[in-house]
Amino acid sequence: MAIELLSPAGNIEKLETAFAYGADAAYMGLTRFSLRKNAGNFSDDDLERVRALKERIGKKIYVTMNILFKESQMEALHGMRDEIARWPFDAFIVSDIGTVPFLRKNFPDRQLHLSTQASCINSESARMYHDMGFSRVILGREASLDDIRRIKDKVPELELEAFVHGAMCMAYSGRCLLSAHLAGRSGNQGDCSHTCRWNYRLALEEEERPGTYYPIEEYGDYTTILSSKDLCMIDHVRELEDAGLSSLKIEGRMKSVYYVAVVTRAYRKAIDMDRDADIYRRDLFDVSHREYTTGFFFSSNAIDTPSDVSRPTSYGYERNYIFLGSVLGRMPDGSYRLDVRNQIRKGDLVEFIGPDVPNLSDRDLILIDGEGNETDQLDHGKPGYIRTPLDLREGYIMRKLSDTRFVK
Repeated sequence: MAIELLSPAGNIEKLETAFAYGADAAYMGLTRFSLRKNAGNFSDDDLERVRALKERIGKKIYVTMNILFKESQMEALHGMRDEIARWPFDAFIVSDIGTVPFLRKNFPDRQLHLSTQASCINSESARMYHDMGFSRVILGREASLDDIRRIKDKVPELELEAFVHGAMCMAYSGRCLLSAHLAGRSGNQGDCSHTCRWNYRLALEEEERPGTYYPIEEYGDYTTILSSKDLCMIDHVRELEDAGLSSLKIEGRMKSVYYVAVVTRAYRKAIDMDRDADIYRRDLFDVSHREYTTGFFFSSNAIDTPSDVSRPTSYGYERNYIFLGSVLGRMPDGSYRLDVRNQIRKGDLVEFIGPDVPNLSDRDLILIDGEGNETDQLDHGKPGYIRTPLDLREGYIMRKLSDTRFVK
């Protein structure tokens, strides 16, 4: 069985994009009970569109119900049985074991996947969860390649999944109280404010001069002293597969459609050993990201010994391209209708990417507004069209080089 590529879907548009750009499966959250409360998520309004998509392409969809449930939330979950039953989910991703009896009783045909929040990183725990009814464990990010191999050897019937790309948390498998303490928003309830990635100012107070502070500065006024690096295992796909993983998971339900597209596409090409895989790989260094690391995969004692990931990144997000929007389709007159997300100006060198198209570009686009008139710019949220000799397809994504490489 080929290894699965699992991509994030923060909303219906990202779900469609994930599948179009090569994901075998996608994970999404309902409006409630998801650890990405602010990702947009899915409501009843999206149900028919999701069902139609699944029927058309036949790929798998997993739902995240991975918060740590309070008593009132557990009661609410029991009241949502009929609502949940309407969705075409293949598996539930959960961390709170109290949900297991309810899910097994009411949805015996759906799989149970253990969330990374449960911090499973050894074979004894993995076996216990399998005996409990879990078909897959999403390992804690602290698990090394050697750990994965040994767990798989001891529990071969259990599927193992691991995050291989995207943001990492400074806390143990995401169990962090920092956001709740500083912002009143609990990461364990899906409302993380990403407090570890805020900008902090350090200062020295001299004993003889109380109240007089001498700032310690790095990269201007701030240093991100708590922020972890981003995970990137694009160069180690074969090693991940050989270790026994069944699924490679990309983080990013709160990231843009552009991020979902280029990251999914890059890993798809790497898994397939596409001859042009390196061309698609380059996009990972142009999409918005923090300094990359291989995390704990190559550390033999990750829990007790500081890893490369725990050394704070020295700068903010790096971004070489600006996401401009996507192509919605071709009009009868030959123009293309756009979903504009950032301003497009006449004379901009606009690049177009597709699932199997690394890059098409045109600096001489004819921009057309919603009234059908040529214009010097198209703006976010307003109807827009273009004329170009390029052969574009629905779902192609537009971008242009950014004037600013680093963003806080």
